[in-house]
Formats: sequence, structure tokens, C-alpha cells
Amino acid sequence: MNRVVSLLLLGAVAGCSRADADPSLMSDADTTLVVSSDPELRALAAELLPGLSERSGLELRHPVRVERRSREELETYLRVKLDEELPPEEAERLTRSYHLLGLAPDDLDLRRLLLAVYLEQVSGFYDPDSTALFVLDDQGPAQLRPLLLHELVHAVQDQSADLDAMTSPTLGNDRRKAAQSVIEGHATLVMMEQVFGEMQGDEVDLSRIPEVADQLRPALANLDEQFPALASAPAVVREGLLFPYLEGAAFVLASWQKGDPRGASFEGETPTSTEQILDPARALGSPRDEPTAVELEPVGAAVAYSDDLGQAEVEILLRELTGQSDADAVGWDGDRYTLINDGQGGSGLAWVSVWDDAAARDRFIARLSPAIGELPLPSTIEAVDIDDRPVALLRVGFEGELDVGLGGEGA
Repeated sequence: MNRVVSLLLLGAVAGCSRADADPSLMSDADTTLVVSSDPELRALAAELLPGLSERSGLELRHPVRVERRSREELETYLRVKLDEELPPEEAERLTRSYHLLGLAPDDLDLRRLLLAVYLEQVSGFYDPDSTALFVLDDQGPAQLRPLLLHELVHAVQDQSADLDAMTSPTLGNDRRKAAQSVIEGHATLVMMEQVFGEMQGDEVDLSRIPEVADQLRPALANLDEQFPALASAPAVVREGLLFPYLEGAAFVLASWQKGDPRGASFEGETPTSTEQILDPARALGSPRDEPTAVELEPVGAAVAYSDDLGQAEVEILLRELTGQSDADAVGWDGDRYTLINDGQGGSGLAWVSVWDDAAARDRFIARLSPAIGELPLPSTIEAVDIDDRPVALLRVGFEGELDVGLGGEGA
């Protein structure tokens, strides 16, 4: 579950950046690279942009627009984005789906929660719709520089790839989160290299530091502790918002360490699943291991809502239902859930997951079976074979016939 534009600010890392810029650098900066009504923003962004562009591996093709906005303007913007990407009726159906899967309480006001989380965290954001970067007008010098470091990378990314298209809701939950992971992971690493380089007074190349991904995760994983609204959110919301930063940085780092160009994911093939983010070899190897497309329709009943979870959210589901903190979903190969209207004012849910082999499927069912009694409606889970593929079928409050189709990889 990862909706609206990606706005999380990495305060834990940004706080390490120096508060002010070298005046001599700012005076030499090419301010034609930036369009802004604010002289301070224009000078600072102009100083940072050339180095960030080079470090990102992406070409700066056009000037970047940078402006300040008030907290009130930020809230208005976020409400508009929520209405566009998660209107009230869709939010209710999504929440109902996650509730039936045991991932959210039935009284969760998802839109209100997301708005609170973003208002709590956001100090600035890049908006692909207007190709402009905005920072809040209450940010002092100590926050402004690191904020621009991260968000300017997004502006450069958007000149090589269409960030809106990469994260379109039409792509589905899992594919969208995979793209967000590349976007945020790439910006996070470029920002970190700049911050650490300024601290050390020398160039830093994170791809040359052994096991750096394992060192980055603890630095980023405590972000939720800084934000009460985020910390109180259900795991599927909280971890979904952090995933692009935590796991996205590790994926992009693996790509760099493999020797791929730094901008490869914006000028070539983008990962299509969180499975590929969690196991970079599935995306960086040849041939790529693409997920299986799944179609799921109830026979004689209406579909109220449908989407996929992806490996990342399947692992959250396992941890939440079983209480096993180390539960994984290795072997996942595709899934789809469908919220079903029974025609009598009630709803149930069916969920199909495809696995690499029968052993992975059976291991998943063995883990989940003892916990399905915790789901809010009577539930069953069974192992079936469809088109000679191992499939797990979970029914929550729905016993009717289902029409299941498996496409090719990435179909």
C-alpha cells in the first residue's frame, strides 16, 4: 500500500549535512540552471545541481524550478493528490480488502491517516505534474540544504524518465512500489554520498564500501520512531512507506556494484516487482525473472476492488498473522486479490498466489494455515494447480466459484 506522491524526507541522514554552503561556490554557480523567485533557493540549488547530476548518472537537460510553499499550501496539495489517486470510495474498498486479509482494522480511516503521516513528515517534495520542486517556507538553513539534495535528484530523474508514468496507479500496487523503490533508493544514495562527502571533505562512492547496504538499513529503519502518526499506522502502511527507501537503496546499490550505469533504471528496464527489489539478481540477471500475471474473477458475483500484494506485502501478511518476525515469502511469483460483493450487502475476498515450485507454495500454506482463524470472516486456504503451476487459494468469507487465469511472466 503506497499511495500519493512519494514525499518521505530522510531526516536521519539529512541532519548530518552541513547547514550552509561555501559562499565562493554559490557565487560561481550557474544560476541559469534554476528557475525561482527566491534568490536563496536559486543560488543553493544552482550550486548543488551539477554535482548531483553527475553523481546520479543522469543528464541535466533543462532548468529546474524551485519554490517555497506554506504548510497550508502543502495540505491543499496533498488533499488534491489524495482525491486524484485515492478517492474516498476506493480508499474504503482498499481498507476493506486489507481488513479481510488481517492487515488493517475495520475502522481505519486510510485517507486521514495518510494525510496525517505526510503532514507530519514532509518538508519538501518534487511534483512531476508541474515539474517543480517545492520546499516549505518554515525550513531553516540547517534543513534546507539536505532537503534540496534529495529532491533535486528527483528533478534530474524526471528529465530522463517520466516519474508519473513509472508510478501510475494503473500499474498495480506491486509494480508501482518497485518503481518507487528505484526512484527513492537512487535519490537516497546520491544524497548520502553528497552528505558524507561534505562531512569528510572528500568524494564518497558508496558502491565501493563493503556491506554498505547492511549499514544503511539501521540508519533508515528508525525513521518511524521520529513520527508518531507513522509509528501508529498498521504495518502494511508503515512498512509500505519505508520500503522504497530501505530496500530501494539496497537494490540501486547492488546495480551500481554490478557495474551498471548509475542511471540505468531510468534509461533502461525498471524493476517490475518487489521480489526483484528484495532479490536484485532477479532483475539484474539475464534473463530477468518477471512475475506471473494473475487474473481472478468470481463467477456470478461482482468485483468491488482488485489489486496485488507483491512479495513485500505477502511477507508483512505472514509476520502480522503468524507473529513470526523472520517470516519471508521467498518463492512468490505473482498474486491477485479480489474484493467481492455478494449482492446482499456483504463482502468477501479471494486471493490467489502463484509460487516458483510446489515446495515454496506448500511452505507458505503451512505457515499461514494455523493463523487464518484470526481473519475476520470464516476462511480456508488450499493448494491447487493451475496450468501446471503451484497456486495457493485463500478464501475469506466467500465460497463461490472462481475463474483464475495465469498469464506469462510479466504479461
